[in-house]
Amino acid sequence: MKRLFADKKLRIDLIVIAALLVLAGVLYLLLNSSREEGGVAVVRVNGVETERHSLAVEGTFSLNGGSNVLTIADGQAWLIKANCPDLLCVKQGKIHYTGQVITCLPNRLTVTIEGGESNGVDLVVG
Repeated sequence: MKRLFADKKLRIDLIVIAALLVLAGVLYLLLNSSREEGGVAVVRVNGVETERHSLAVEGTFSLNGGSNVLTIADGQAWLIKANCPDLLCVKQGKIHYTGQVITCLPNRLTVTIEGGESNGVDLVVG
C-alpha cells in the first residue's frame, strides 16, 4: 500500500515539475519576443537627465564629471570605468533593449535605454 502511494506521489511530482518547466519556457519566449531594440542611452544623475547618446553613434563618453565612462559600440552601451569601490555598474555589462538600466548607486548615476528618436506621430487624441 505504501509503495503504491509513493509511486503515485512521484508521478504527480514529475507532472508538476514538467508543467512548471513548460510554463517557464512559454513565459521566457513571450517576454523575449516583445523586447524592442533601443535607440538612445539616457544618462541621469540624481534623477535628472544630463545627457543623451544615440546607440547608432559609437564613442566613449565621460559622465558625471569623470566618475564614470560610458562606451557605445555596435548598438550597445556599457560602462567601462567607474570610481566606485565595488564596480557593480561596470560588471552589469552591455545593454541595448528598451527599458534596460545600468545603475551606479555610489555616484547616483543611471544609464537607461529608451526607444529611438521618433519621426512620426506618437499619440493621437480624438
